[in-house]
Amino acid sequence: MIILRNILVGCQLSKRLRELERAGIIEVRPKPDGHGLTYEPTQAGRELSELKHEHAHPGVVLWVWANFFLDRDRLPPGRVVVRFEYPTLAGSARRGWLLTERGDAEYCLKHPGAEEQLIVVVNDPLAFARWHMGQIQWRDALRSGAIEVQGPPALARALPTWNRHGWAAEDPRAGYDGSTQHRPAPTLAATPT
Repeated sequence: MIILRNILVGCQLSKRLRELERAGIIEVRPKPDGHGLTYEPTQAGRELSELKHEHAHPGVVLWVWANFFLDRDRLPPGRVVVRFEYPTLAGSARRGWLLTERGDAEYCLKHPGAEEQLIVVVNDPLAFARWHMGQIQWRDALRSGAIEVQGPPALARALPTWNRHGWAAEDPRAGYDGSTQHRPAPTLAATPT
């Protein structure tokens, strides 16, 4: 069912399967009869089905978002560079970039060489993963300080709508006034599904 959904939304399946294999999420083997291939999840792939703090690496969440769940129809025209900061991580894992251009996107481990229009600080990687999966509201993650956004308010408001797990503008989860100021908020609550 997921494969069919991905094909229907325009995913290039063979490219995505190769990316998952390179990322260590699946293992590809020839079928015993020599005709075709089998695809099996690796241990890391199986662990992705259970969202725990140690599995919520924001770089992995961003990579999955950019490669599988980014709503390319909602991306702004032209080139946009969004820097993601992960202050809870060490070393080179503290940063990643989302580069969008002409309806396509790429997750970059190194600065892509253009001006950064937005900076997203992910203070709570689990909250970022939960937002991506539609379990919490973007505005609640912002208000609690789990995520901070710096940059032009219109672009900051648009960012959460790029998530294919996104929602219609009238949905309260889309509500964000563009403010980069932190306001006290209740503890993050799961969104009913």
